[in-house]
Amino acid sequence: MGDNLGLDVSFQDSKAAYILSNVAEVVERILTFVPTKSLLQIASVCRLWSNCARRVLRTQQQLTWVSACGPSGSEGHALCKVLTEEVEKVFLLPKNVLAMVDCEAFNGQSPCYRQNKAKRSRHSEGTVEDLFQLFPRNCDVMGIATPGIVLTPTGSGCRPPEEHQEGEAGFAIMFPSMEGVHIKPFHFCKKTLSPAALKEAGLVDNPELRVVLLFVYEAYRSGGVHFLNQILDPLAKSKALITGGLVESVFSPTRYCCSQGMCGVVGLALSGPKVQGASVLLDQDVVSPKTAEATIRRLKAAKIPERNTLGFMFACVGRGMNYYNQSNVEADAFRKVFPNVPLFGLFGNGEIGCDRIVKDDYTLCDTNTDCLQHEYTTVMTLVHLG
Repeated sequence: MGDNLGLDVSFQDSKAAYILSNVAEVVERILTFVPTKSLLQIASVCRLWSNCARRVLRTQQQLTWVSACGPSGSEGHALCKVLTEEVEKVFLLPKNVLAMVDCEAFNGQSPCYRQNKAKRSRHSEGTVEDLFQLFPRNCDVMGIATPGIVLTPTGSGCRPPEEHQEGEAGFAIMFPSMEGVHIKPFHFCKKTLSPAALKEAGLVDNPELRVVLLFVYEAYRSGGVHFLNQILDPLAKSKALITGGLVESVFSPTRYCCSQGMCGVVGLALSGPKVQGASVLLDQDVVSPKTAEATIRRLKAAKIPERNTLGFMFACVGRGMNYYNQSNVEADAFRKVFPNVPLFGLFGNGEIGCDRIVKDDYTLCDTNTDCLQHEYTTVMTLVHLG
């Protein structure tokens, strides 16, 4: 009896081994339940598994994110700690990462980063390097530090978004390679900005440009206004949606031509037939939860699908709790209108954007440089990636 049982087990094992070595449909189905990091390791086992792993990776094109808030309890920023744990579980291969952290707790040391030697944070370049090493070498990481953070907790997009104007907070949005979507990061300072550089970045003479996420640092420096206008003037003439804000600093990408204290800009140019965008401006007349919700509801006119869509909120540091005398007003209003869209963003020192919709039929407002720059406002944006 025991011998027969052993033969049965051996037969079952050999049958399973045969299937896992020869039946691609079964292997591929199993690999859909495996996180990407493990999938890449599995791909080295044999040719069949490698081919199956590549096919699975091509189907995992939905973006994802990791967010964190509250003190980390260790030397690193809370986002770095959570990312270390969560990045092992993601089901995509990141090609671009947009990370934002609160500038009060995080202090990188790149040449583009303003330093205050009298108040140097525990989060130095070692932390920045740890953050970069979590992602593949060919992944472009854009890191921004700003006075306040808007985030959706890690997990489902239907979780309530949170406004963090104080305390440690941050998020990292991971964009995979997506068919019909081209994401190109850019970084300019006063020394490198030129018409040729704008063209190379896909910001001008690019008929497929749909959305530009734009973050300006050190804008208060001498020449900052002129520098910003050099960026916005050509963009205002395009058919793309322009949105973003003035931030405290950036910790990635580094650019060694930038002198300390020099103003600059980083951002993402999103091109391709599957990209859609829409934004509305909550100006100083929007002073209550009811009027905030009514303004955000105008985004519904864009008829953008909620699947594979991100919400971005770029607000003035003077709004939020100080403006409404209650917390989370605008983030809550966004969730009422778009309950399944995750919301991310910042509280900064100025806002960039306007009422605008970018679709195939290009229903647009008339735009110039002046109407793209604001103070004491919030720009609420939808970006759909196919």
